[in-house]
Amino acid sequence: MSSMQFDLPTAATISGTDATGMPLLARSPLAYARSAPAFARAMASAQQLTSGEMQVPTSVAASLSGSLAPASAQSWDTEVKSGQTLSGIVRDQMAAKGVTLNNSEALRLSQIVAKANNIQNPNLIHPGQRINLDSLNLTLAQAQASNAAVAAASTYTTGAAGLQGKATGLAATAQVQLLTRADRGTYPVLEKTLDRAVDKGFIPAQDKQAVMNKIVQLSQQHRFSPDDFARLTLMESDGMNPKASNNRCHGIIQFCDGPDRGAASAGFGSNPKAILGHSVLQQLDLVDKYFDDTGLKNFGPAGLDDLYLTVLTPAARNETRPNVALNIPGPQAAYLHVNRDTRAPITRNSILAGLYQNASDRLAADATAQRNTLQSTRMSAYAEQAVTTVVR
Repeated sequence: MSSMQFDLPTAATISGTDATGMPLLARSPLAYARSAPAFARAMASAQQLTSGEMQVPTSVAASLSGSLAPASAQSWDTEVKSGQTLSGIVRDQMAAKGVTLNNSEALRLSQIVAKANNIQNPNLIHPGQRINLDSLNLTLAQAQASNAAVAAASTYTTGAAGLQGKATGLAATAQVQLLTRADRGTYPVLEKTLDRAVDKGFIPAQDKQAVMNKIVQLSQQHRFSPDDFARLTLMESDGMNPKASNNRCHGIIQFCDGPDRGAASAGFGSNPKAILGHSVLQQLDLVDKYFDDTGLKNFGPAGLDDLYLTVLTPAARNETRPNVALNIPGPQAAYLHVNRDTRAPITRNSILAGLYQNASDRLAADATAQRNTLQSTRMSAYAEQAVTTVVR
């Protein structure tokens, strides 16, 4: 079988260096764009024309909608009938388009639909009400693309005993997952941060995929990189610790006390510490409210500096020069200051350098600790075996 090249090589464009001497890479909206699932892209790439151009299979192209293909001119909406619930409508409408939802997925997506339709209480809808479902287009497109790739794989029989098994596994598990096993590695920092959060007990293992899906959804809605969100939380809450608090700011992105601050924006102005009683998944809904309130999507595609400033001091986003001191009161974490000197100012470039270094240090430290633990376990096992041998 001939080899296939799925992605064309690209060269980074260096636009200078920051205050620390690190190279600055030119930003492009494509850096924050969500690609089609890796398995679907691979199957699409499998058909190559004699001219050398790549042709997307018709079955895949026809299934794409939302942000993965030109939007349909026809709006997707429905009328509520007597006895229907919003989650039931979502489930039925998706099923009509070939996508099966379980109860938790239907409930989660119904929350998205409710928000898009300005429905304050998703449990209160009435017969005759019109519900617009365009907010489901992205999830629908990804699920249909995944299903199309599965169908293509099931008919691709060249040396395909293993591939058939892969298709069967995908069909059973990848209906509406925003990230499947075949797509792992798309967001390596987020993946490592979530694994770390599970190890530390911040996130129940069974919630990890839902948390990842929610972060990806937020990244598409508010136009930032999922990996950058992971870097933000590694600075603010040691990587998504829902109980992180300094008595003034609380939770995974540190919703702060006071009028016009994060806790109030998220609806917890009267009792900010109540945020600590919410899980990571629940706090991500508060993050969504806060990002809406602070207009993050208006800065998109938002770089790591704008994403972090949205959490730290939204007004500072108005200063766009990379090496100019930002109006941020009081000393912050040393990582954020120029040269890690808390007497020095904070700039956009020092924020970028600090967040990248902090994430690298935390994830590397945990990886080293894990290796040391495994090594100690092996040594203990060897020692125990040696003692047993001597006794015999």
